Amino acid sequence: MPYLVFDLDGTLLDSDAALAGAFVRLGVPADQVTFGHVVADECARLGLALDDYLAAYDTSEARPFPGVDEALAALSGYSVCSNKARVSGVAELAGLGWEPEVALFADDFGGGPKRLGPVLAALDMRGADVVFVGDTAHDARCAAAEGAAFAAAAWNPRAVDLAADVVLRHPRELLDLL
Repeated sequence: MPYLVFDLDGTLLDSDAALAGAFVRLGVPADQVTFGHVVADECARLGLALDDYLAAYDTSEARPFPGVDEALAALSGYSVCSNKARVSGVAELAGLGWEPEVALFADDFGGGPKRLGPVLAALDMRGADVVFVGDTAHDARCAAAEGAAFAAAAWNPRAVDLAADVVLRHPRELLDLL
């Protein structure tokens, strides 16, 4: 039975408004914000300090996609691998009552993009034991780099056309993987 590792933003959380909202509060036009990468990189691209962004970010604005809470509650265990800043990610997980076995964030990857390898090491698992569920091509590359299967979280419309081992249209389909 495979073990599930999830990306957070755009996969478990419908967080586009929250992510963009912090930038907008700092004066960036919403149409200039891009998604799917390390927030520090986006701050640098937009000429903002990461600390200012984190102060403007409202963790209550990111909400689970419909069906995610129920799917996670049915799992015996799962982990999170995210490009999000640790302070925001931990606050969101706590606020939702989610308790992944391992949760690693951009800070845990030296401020760089997420990598599945450190999560696997913390779990003492191999890539072949895991399905990485995500919403971006970067997530698919993370899975491939470790020999893990990749499931596209196509409940997020951005993930519908991703090349994936499995395309999931609703979070309840996660249970079918097991």
